[in-house]
Order: sequence, then C-alpha cells, then structure tokens
Amino acid sequence: MPTAGGLYFWTHYFSGEKWKNPLSFVVGYSNSLGLIGGVCSIDYGFATMLLSVVSIARDGNWTASRPVLYGTYVACVVVHGLIAIFCARIMPKIQSACIVSNVGLVLATVLALPIGKAVRGGQINSGTYVFGHSENLTTWPQGWTFMLSWMSPIWTIGAFDSCVHMSEEASHAARAVPLGIIWSAGLCGLLGFVSLALIAAVINPDLNAVLNSSFGQPMAQIYYDALGKSGALGFMVVVTIVQFFMGLSLVVAASRQSWAFSRDGALPFSSFFRHVSKRVRYQPVRMVCFVVLVSVILGLLCLIDEAASSALFSLAVAGNDLAWMVPILSRLVWGKERFHPGEFYTGWFSKPIAVTAVVYLAYVIVLSMFPTGGPGPSPQDMNYTIVINGSLWLGAMVYYVVYARKVYRGPQMTVGAGGESSGDEK
Repeated sequence: MPTAGGLYFWTHYFSGEKWKNPLSFVVGYSNSLGLIGGVCSIDYGFATMLLSVVSIARDGNWTASRPVLYGTYVACVVVHGLIAIFCARIMPKIQSACIVSNVGLVLATVLALPIGKAVRGGQINSGTYVFGHSENLTTWPQGWTFMLSWMSPIWTIGAFDSCVHMSEEASHAARAVPLGIIWSAGLCGLLGFVSLALIAAVINPDLNAVLNSSFGQPMAQIYYDALGKSGALGFMVVVTIVQFFMGLSLVVAASRQSWAFSRDGALPFSSFFRHVSKRVRYQPVRMVCFVVLVSVILGLLCLIDEAASSALFSLAVAGNDLAWMVPILSRLVWGKERFHPGEFYTGWFSKPIAVTAVVYLAYVIVLSMFPTGGPGPSPQDMNYTIVINGSLWLGAMVYYVVYARKVYRGPQMTVGAGGESSGDEK
C-alpha cells in the first residue's frame, strides 16, 4: 500500500497489537523531525556555499558573520516553501534535472580537478596518500575518530527514503520506490568513492589550511587551489544550485510525511494541518508552512557556534535512522505472518539484510549523539542532537500517554473518503 507516511505505517502494520499504536506514534514524530533536520542541514550547507561564492569573488577578503549566514539560510528555506507550494506540478521535472545535474557535476569535478592541478603545476598526491594516509584533527583517539568519520557518508545517504514519502504521487510505486532507494544509495556510494578519491589526490596536504579556509567552505578552497578563481567560482555556483534543489526535495518529502501524520490525527491541531487547498492544486499548504517554520527555528542553532551547527546534520541522521530501525525490527519480531512479498522482494536474503540493518542503524543512532571533541568534551563541544531528538522522543511518548492514546488509532485508510483530509474550498 503506497503511503506518504511509509515508516510509521509499516511500524503499525508489523508490530504486536499492544505496541503498534505507541511505536508508530514515536516513529512518525522521529521521521518528521529527521526529514526536517535534513532540510536544515542541506539548506545550511547551501547558505555556506552561496556565501563562499561571494568570498571567492572578493579574493577571500570577506567572511560572512553568523547572522548573515542565518539570514541566508532563512531566505533559502522560505523560497523552498514557496516553490513547494506553487510549483508542485513540475516537481518531477525539477528532481529529474537535479539528478542529471548531480551526476554531471561529479563527472565534471572528477575530470577538472586533476587536470587543473596539473596545468597549474600543483602537486598530485600519491596513491599511498589517497588510500593509506590518515590524520586525526580531533581530540578523540584515532580508532574512535575513524568511526566518527562515518558521519559524513551516513548523512549523505541519510534521506534515501525521500521517495517513500512521494509514493502516493508515484506511478507503479510498489516497484519504483524500492528501486529508487537502491539507485539513490548505490549511485551515492559509487560516485562518492570516485569523487573522494580524486579530491584526496588534489587536496592540499595541509588539511588545517583547507578546513580553516577564508572562503568558509573547504570544497571552495579545493576548487580554488586546483582551478583558480574563475574555475572555483564556476564550479561553486553549480554546486550551490544543485544543493538548492536537493533542499527543495527534502521540503517536499518532509511536508508529505508530516501531512500524512496529521491526516491520521497524530499531531497537535491535526484538523488544521491536514487541510489541502483546492486553490493551489490540492497542496498541503499549511503543512509546508509548518515545515518551513520549524526549519527556521531549528536553524537558530547556527547562531551559536560551529559545534551547535553540526547538530543540524546529526539530528537528521538520528531521527531518520530510528524511524527506519523500528519497522524493520517490528517485521523481524512480530511480522512474520503479516509479511506478504510485493513486486520487489529479495527472497531468503531479506532476513539477513534486516538483521544487519537493525544493528547498523542502532549503532549509527548512538554515533550521531557524540560531541565533536572528547573524550572529555567541553561545553563548547556540546552535541545538541541528544537534546533535540531526546526531547522529541520523550515528548512524543508523554503526549501519547497523556492524551494521544485516546484519539490516535494508527494510520487510517482514506482512499475514496471525503472530508477535510482530501481538500476543501478554502
């Protein structure tokens, strides 16, 4: 059954009778926060990239303040909300163009960086450096630093479930959605490996100089060192545009998940938020505005310091991974008789995949809570992920026990049903 609220729907479907409502309730909240966290992290990345373009144009003689960074972030989120509301009809074309642009950008980067470095007489790092060199720039021990380095690739593929939340609007969703997940993660892995290998080949071995670039963006410094000012400007403009449309996709996914959750009566003021507008091609306008508002509030973290800003990335990981782990675990524990293979099925291999996924996701959730510095972190190293996600998970459970258990009955089938959830004249 294709549904925009896929993860909490599957949790409810597979869980035991006693647990299906509370577990699906917490999963729905966690998934909504995870997707909104994805919006925050991508749009924060967009803001740093856009401002790095300005810095490159001024030869590194200008650095954006945190209020300017936050203002740019807010503008990006608001524009995403407007596009998600008024341009929904062309979203499939926008997303297709984004995919093509992403692949094209990777290929162009892979070709341009080593050629530019060689033409400019720069040093190409050896294969030993690329594949065998490690450098610990944190206060954590070497082994744990290696584990924490997983967070970047984990975040990169962390929104692979976006297509799940568009399943109600997809053709042949039973097959298209799982293939979309596989292609998304698979291409990220392949293209990411190639990209990182080439970046490691051309990067300045003085990593502190790259990380503390006057441009405010390490990738901008890498482009600048290899291609010069004009080349860096050109590539960073394209990177920024691609990043912008990635954020747009997350706004759409987050609004669809949260709208489905409100349709099932799980959010406070659900009757208000589940409204869809006939005037704007049946779009969940109020929920899009809610996603934008929450993203703007969470973005205030970037006004504190860099450690607080990093929580925008890890809260997306923790929220989404818990939302994925619970339905998979429910399928293993309770759902043996309820599971019926669909068009896409991995056969006998599905159980080992599920067990591996549960162990991996549990580990990543713990990993995402660690501060940037340790093992004796200072208050400045605080990872706000545990505060935000922990408060949401605990708050959802308290809200369920105190009130929502009286009204929440799990995902409701509304196909063919009239009423407010399918639109009104307002």
